[in-house]
Amino acid sequence: MLKTVLLTTRPQFLLLSLSVVLLGSAIAFYQGADWSTQLFVLILFGAVLSHAAVNMLNEYQDFTSGLDAITDRTPFSGGSGALPNHPEAVGAVFKTLVLVIGMLVILGAYFIKLKGWAILPLGLIGLLVILTYTSKITRYPWVCLIAPGLAFGPLMVLGTYFVWAGGFSWLAFTLSLVPFFLVNNLLLLNQIPDLAADKTIGRFNIIMKLGIKPSLTIFIAFTLFAFSALVLAQLAFDLPHLVWLGLIGGLIALPMLKISLDAAENVDKLMPALGMNVIINLLTPVLIALGLIWSIW
Repeated sequence: MLKTVLLTTRPQFLLLSLSVVLLGSAIAFYQGADWSTQLFVLILFGAVLSHAAVNMLNEYQDFTSGLDAITDRTPFSGGSGALPNHPEAVGAVFKTLVLVIGMLVILGAYFIKLKGWAILPLGLIGLLVILTYTSKITRYPWVCLIAPGLAFGPLMVLGTYFVWAGGFSWLAFTLSLVPFFLVNNLLLLNQIPDLAADKTIGRFNIIMKLGIKPSLTIFIAFTLFAFSALVLAQLAFDLPHLVWLGLIGGLIALPMLKISLDAAENVDKLMPALGMNVIINLLTPVLIALGLIWSIW
């Protein structure tokens, strides 16, 4: 039972939260914040809980809606398969989800007490995304397109930065656009293998609205915007040269874009692009963070 509950958090994907928290923390340290191991653990714990919550709710609702029964799972899409394999755990998953959300609210209240009320809007928007992503947001194409990036970009990066610094900065906002565009792309490409199944339960994402090829135009544009945001931050804020390491993700993006365009209609051939997309999302924020941290050692 416990293993099934843990699998619904999709633990292999929770590294994304660590990557983004490292970015937000590195920006704060670069701009003068003091290190605290306890605070870092709490921030990371909150980010992972948020990520786990949206994954668990997605797994729960996909199972109860019947979607899991008609979805062809891949290593990158279609859910974990934990509940279809162990349906008796559905009640435990829901109770754990409620507990996780309760812990998030308590942790958010602690951060407000620690740093002030200005972080509250970020927390409320984040909670709204968690609670409505699967049931509501996935039915509105343009909202569905940007909601993942909003959660892992501006909300998580700025939230992390605020807990360290007690305020916001334009540098943090500008660099938060990197995961904003990359994570939007992560979910956009992952929707392709699930198109047929998702349609049967009323989902209506950007690929369903525009078609695969036009949606890949957005995918290409978002990739360019992500690395353009890094270049903008580097030039506008005179960042250390090592921050250019983040452009390594852009080099990986080149073959990913080619594969995506060539194999968009063939799920099997699309798998390498899905894998590269994950690597780019995990690696790019970490490389930017390392460039910032190295410069202050």
